[in-house]
Amino acid sequence: MEYLQNLINNDGFKILIIVVVLDTIFGILRAIKEKKVNSAIGIDGIIRKIGMLIAISFLSIIDNIVHVDLIGFIPENVKQVLNFSNVGISDLFNVLFIVFEILSVFKNMILCNLPIPRKLQEFLENAMKEFTGEIQEKKG
Repeated sequence: MEYLQNLINNDGFKILIIVVVLDTIFGILRAIKEKKVNSAIGIDGIIRKIGMLIAISFLSIIDNIVHVDLIGFIPENVKQVLNFSNVGISDLFNVLFIVFEILSVFKNMILCNLPIPRKLQEFLENAMKEFTGEIQEKKG
């Protein structure tokens, strides 16, 4: 139970849940806007999101057993700003998953034609053109 309590109190895990929910909402709005509701794509996305949450849960348990500290890989100024004292494997993957989900939220916002600052939109569109075909298909 201690592991579950630690996970529930982990701010990174809370943020991950928030961005997963936000991405799901924007994904649904995008599907409605494009009139392309596809249950197979939706189910795949949900499976991926649940997989991320399960992975973080198990990595958190491993962190509590092994006590791995990856803080040496983080620049000193970042440690001070984020008030990090210990960075486990679950924290590292949590940050990566959060970034992944935030990019997906921005992608869905762009494809829904929501207002995004122009420079940010250009940066995101270029990144999405390079890494996915979705923005290219929409604009081209």
